[in-house]
Amino acid sequence: MKRSEIREAAFYLTFERLFYNGYENAEDMLIDATNEADIFDVPPDVEALFKGVSLKAEELDGIIARYSEKRQVSRIAKVSRAILRLALYEFLYDDKVPGNVAISEAVLLAKKFALEGDVQFINGVLGEFSRQTEGLEKVQNGSVS
Repeated sequence: MKRSEIREAAFYLTFERLFYNGYENAEDMLIDATNEADIFDVPPDVEALFKGVSLKAEELDGIIARYSEKRQVSRIAKVSRAILRLALYEFLYDDKVPGNVAISEAVLLAKKFALEGDVQFINGVLGEFSRQTEGLEKVQNGSVS
C-alpha cells in the first residue's frame, strides 16, 4: 500500500472509533470491525498507525485544544478531530513522515472528507502547531515502524 492509502485507511478507523466509546482499546474495535466484514483485512501498517493514534488520543486532543483558539475539542467535527489526531501523531511520532508532509496530507484528507471551513480550521491549527514547535525532534519512544 502507498503511504497515502495507509493514512486514509487509518483515518477511517480513527473516525469510526470516535463514535464508539464502548471500546476499551483499539484492538477491540479492530476485532469487531474484522468480524463484521469477513473480507475486511487490516494491513499491519494501517493497524500500527491506527493503534498509535488511539494510544495517544488524549495527548493529541490536548494539543488540539491548545492550538484551537475558538473551538473546544468536544465541539470539533469528528471528521476534523480524526484528521487532526492523525496528522499530529505522524508529525510527532512517525520518523518516516516529515512534519510538513503530515500537514499537507491532513489538508488533502480534509479537502476530501471535511467541509470547506473545516479545511481552513485544520490547516490553521496544524500550521500554528508547526510554527510553535519548529525544530522539535521526533519522539523516539513509540515511533511507528
